[in-house]
Amino acid sequence: MDEKRLYVDLHVVQTVPPSCINRDDTGSPKTAVYGCTTRARVSSQAWKKAMREYFSQLFHEQNIGSRTKKVIEMVAKEIRLQAPDEADAEKKAAEALKNAGIKINDKKGESDALLFMSKGQAKALAKLVVSGNTDKKAYKEAMQKEPSYDMALFGRMVASDPSLNYDAAAQVAHSISTHTIHNEYDYFTAVDDCSQEDNAGAGHLGTVEFNSFTMYRYATVNVMELYRHLGKDTAEVVEGFIKAFICSMPTGKQNTFANRTLPDAVYITVRKDQPLNLCGAFERPILSNCGYVDKSVEAMTAYAKKVYDNYADEPEKAFGIGDQLEGAAEVMSLKQLLESVKTEIQAQLDDGGEE
Repeated sequence: MDEKRLYVDLHVVQTVPPSCINRDDTGSPKTAVYGCTTRARVSSQAWKKAMREYFSQLFHEQNIGSRTKKVIEMVAKEIRLQAPDEADAEKKAAEALKNAGIKINDKKGESDALLFMSKGQAKALAKLVVSGNTDKKAYKEAMQKEPSYDMALFGRMVASDPSLNYDAAAQVAHSISTHTIHNEYDYFTAVDDCSQEDNAGAGHLGTVEFNSFTMYRYATVNVMELYRHLGKDTAEVVEGFIKAFICSMPTGKQNTFANRTLPDAVYITVRKDQPLNLCGAFERPILSNCGYVDKSVEAMTAYAKKVYDNYADEPEKAFGIGDQLEGAAEVMSLKQLLESVKTEIQAQLDDGGEE
């Protein structure tokens, strides 16, 4: 029997007003050339960071990991919780991490590189320390078990010991505008509130580069890979991933532009063959004199139908938010969509892997 496959694909069309939500090294909004035209771009890293921050509203802190060099402090804190009188917590935490295969910079008192670690893993290492266990294999096993939800979703790479790696169960694409964009510049002045009355000049002059656009966003979750690490929590975590993907927003220049928006349309499919990114719908940029949203959704659904007709299977289920998706998906509210996808995923997992 072939191994069961199950994917949840998320397709979002979303508009943002004048903004600079993701900057490059020069401070300009990120862009990409696609279909021979310049598109606005928001990197997957920026949105995944926003999603991980949003997870704090959805999941218990015990299930959210930390990406940090301060892993010695994490383990030492757990050691003190289990053994309040321990005087050498930091030293023993460093040794525990070394036993687990993590390179430690003893001079700085931190790991050589950023490490993604769950609170469960820190607690397990501390338990080994307190019990006096000296078996390095046990320490390595502690770092291989109990991944946090975000670690199972986004993966972990440990260069010093690949056996500690986690393959990401989720993939997030770089978002691109569905149409050609041209960045603009906001020239601004700042007045010195305490300047002399006869000084009419500005205290500061500057420019901020920005753009506005309608974008296509895509992500996919390999449900069975997630299930391998999280078991019974899988459906709940998929639900949380979907909500975070829909409701989060990178925070670049947000105080300047107040650009936080929600999607104009959401199209979610449950598939058993393979993930399908529908960005090909926008290889030819959308042209419009009266807005881009409706034409973008129309192009996306038309392209999806073409792909289903010529290459891929129809999805097992399709759920949507937005009247433009009538006929392509079962349209409902966000709350209903989250409940429906969670129920469908749980039903597929309870199916026992039978095709």
